[in-house]
This record gives sequence, C-alpha cells and structure tokens, in this order.
Amino acid sequence: MNIDTGELKKYIKGDKVIWAILVALTCLSLLVVYSSTGALAYRQAHGNTSHYFLRQLLFQALGYGIIIGMLNAVPVRAYSKVANGVFVLAILVVIAGLLFGRGGEGTGRTLPLGFISFQPAELAKVAIVLWVARHLANSQNDPKLLHLSAIKIIAGIGALCALISVANFSSAVLLFGTTIIMMWVGRVPYRFLGLVFLSGIALVVLVYLMAPLLPNIGRLQTVRGRIERHIHGGEKAEEKGLSQDDFAMIAIHRGGITGVGAGKSKISNFMSAAYNDFIYSIIIEEYGLIGGILVPLFYLIFLTRGGIIIRKCNRTFPTFLATGAVTIIMLQALINMSVSSGAMPVTGQPLPWISWGGTSQLFTALTVGLILSVSAETDKASQLEVENNFMPGGVLPDDDSALTKK
Repeated sequence: MNIDTGELKKYIKGDKVIWAILVALTCLSLLVVYSSTGALAYRQAHGNTSHYFLRQLLFQALGYGIIIGMLNAVPVRAYSKVANGVFVLAILVVIAGLLFGRGGEGTGRTLPLGFISFQPAELAKVAIVLWVARHLANSQNDPKLLHLSAIKIIAGIGALCALISVANFSSAVLLFGTTIIMMWVGRVPYRFLGLVFLSGIALVVLVYLMAPLLPNIGRLQTVRGRIERHIHGGEKAEEKGLSQDDFAMIAIHRGGITGVGAGKSKISNFMSAAYNDFIYSIIIEEYGLIGGILVPLFYLIFLTRGGIIIRKCNRTFPTFLATGAVTIIMLQALINMSVSSGAMPVTGQPLPWISWGGTSQLFTALTVGLILSVSAETDKASQLEVENNFMPGGVLPDDDSALTKK
C-alpha cells in the first residue's frame, strides 16, 4: 500500500524536530512502561503484563490525535479568546477536586469520572499558560496597563496555587515558577518580579517552619516530612526503612554505565511509582548512563527548538503562549529528573510524555500542541494567512499586537 506523504504533511505541521523528539520519547515511554508495570499488572490486572502497555499506547495515540486536531482545526488566536473561560473552569475543577475528589499519590488529589480519574492540576497547567499569555499580550503597549495586568496575574495565580497546594504542592510551585518566567519574558519590571519571587520563597519558608504548629491541612505535613527526610535522609531511613527515593538511588547504582538491559529492571518491583514519578531512575537502571544522558538531551533539544520558535514569533500572544508551554514542560521534566536522582525532595510530577498516565498524557499533548500551533503559524504560508485577517492598523480584535523585539 502506497502512503501519500504529501497528504500526510498537510496534517503534520510545525517544527519537525519537535515531532521527532515526541516519537523518540514515545518509543522510550512504551519500553519503560511495559518493563516497570510488571508488578502492578500482577496486583491489579490479573498478571496481564500488556495491559498497561496498551493503555499507554492508547493515550499516546489520543495525544497525537489531539495535537493534529489542534494544528488543523484551531487557529492560535482562538486560544486567547477562551483563555479567561478555561482559567475559571480550572479554578472550579480544582475546588471540585478538593471537595469531591479522592487523595492519591504521585500527582495529588484526583477527581473520579467513572472510567478515568481526572487530575485537576493538569488542567490548571494549561489554563495558566493561556490566561497569563493573554493578559501579557494585551498590555504590552501601555506600561500602566502592564503593571495592572501583572498585579491581576499574581492575584489570580496566587489564588489558584493556594487551592492546588492543599493537595499538590509541587504543581503549585510549578505553576508559580512558570508564571514568573512568562512575566519576565513579558517585560514586567524586574523590581516587581523580584518582590513577588522573594515573597513566594518567604511564604514557603514560613509555612515550613510553622507546620508543626498548624493543623494537618491537606498534604502540609507530608510535604514537610519529605523535606525533612531529604535533609536528614540517613536518620529517617534508619527509622522508617527504605522509601521510594532510596530505591531510586539503588536503581541508578545498578544501572552503572551500560545498564542492566531493557526490561530487566528489578527495583521497579519494589516501587509504587516506578512507572510515574521515578521512571527516570528505572530508565537509568535499564539503560545506564547512556539512557540517563539521552533523556535530558531530548528535553534540551526540545527547549532549543522551542526557543527558536519563540524567536521567530512577531506577535505578542503566540510568543507568550509558546514561552509558557515550553517552560512548563521543561520545569516539569527538571523536577521529575531531579527527584529521581536525589537532587530534590520527593514530589509527584510525571516525566512529560514518558511517564505512565492518562490525563497527564492528554494535557501534555495539549501543551505540545500549543507550541506546534505557534510554530506552524510562523511558517511563511501560515503567516500570510494570518496577516489577511488583521484589522486596519495591524491590531487584532483581542488587542494582540505586533511584538517589538529589543
């Protein structure tokens, strides 16, 4: 059967290197998920070791479908129009998760929706990228308006992060960090950003110090306990035995330079999150230092290509949209790899596009779709199509304006 590659290229748009990185991460994801879910399959899938592999394959395929749909059916400007609604929806869903959801490990509190458990924090990750990008884009031509927008952004993100931190502290930190970087790119004055950043750090330190005196709200004591264990690892290990981060270190040690071989991980049998939060340590166990270097290299290439896409943008909203999407993926990957390697206290963030998961895969696909959508619309043909829709004077109806690069 002959495949019309020309017809295929009509749908596979955007940066080809990012597409290649996605395919490479998919292959690695399927291999490691199949290897690391063996024990889980015997506990929950009647020994069917292909169950979680097929589930991961299904969600990866759905993710690719989402990306292709975004590239061919949704213009970038449409995301600006729905940003406020998506942000409000994210707040409502997070509240619903706190009220009606169930506690869970890894990515925090979940909201069960029948056949799938929905993770409100995943929606919030996409929502803040859209919402912050819109506000920054619509205030670039007026310093006073930019200052007011910055205050509004901090107030809105602060409220969302406060809600999320009750069940998922690491996601709150991730959202806050992404917002600060987007505002920095959005030319918010350094003095304001510095004050906000230091205030955020001071608040976290204060809560940490006051935690023993505070009621056990959400995961407050869990977060403090993980930080304590990270600082005093040896003492805590003797008291409570080996934990997942200890097993992660053993997995890395077993991997050495060349690894034990694909599918030959033993440590994953002792870890409840080997296929999710600690999947990077299992990659190193099986593929050694080579795998340990290759995975960060993939993400660095992704970051480089994202930076190139951002530099090519000549309008404000696509620029900030791509900035936020690239930032949140890179920070999440950094957190996951840092936790797996023992550089950070244990926290629940999946490795983007590699870790086993359902909603996390789909929302990662949405985030990557935003980047590739911006990339596609910066191509010559797409750019001409966008210019035909400009209002007189070169200003878009949603106040998005041309980006003056300095």
